[in-house]
Amino acid sequence: MVEAKIKVSDNSEVDPSKLLNINIGVLGHIDSGKTSLCKAMSTVSSTAGFDKSPQSQERGITLDLGFSAFVVAVPQWLREKEPAKLDGIEHIQFTLVDCPGHASLMKTVIGGASIIDLMILVVDC
Repeated sequence: MVEAKIKVSDNSEVDPSKLLNINIGVLGHIDSGKTSLCKAMSTVSSTAGFDKSPQSQERGITLDLGFSAFVVAVPQWLREKEPAKLDGIEHIQFTLVDCPGHASLMKTVIGGASIIDLMILVVDC
């Protein structure tokens, strides 16, 4: 079986078996910049990323969970701190889970919470 390689922003490829994935929920009020932040940070997006659905574009809001990601090499300080947990891991993929900001779509956010490891709270100041 041939495993697909994952492309990194510098066009190098990463072996998926040497990759740790961390899901980060991006939450905040409507129009606080969640999707814009995800666009700025990501090098890879899914077909559902960045409000690509016609309904989201028509209404100008995030309706569903959006997924995008970026990949970084494991920092040396982290490798030294957690050598056993990172044995064989070369890169970390941070998957950004862009959540809707409307209170009426809270069920969608709660549904996505089961896959979220960390959270970024975006506040429009």
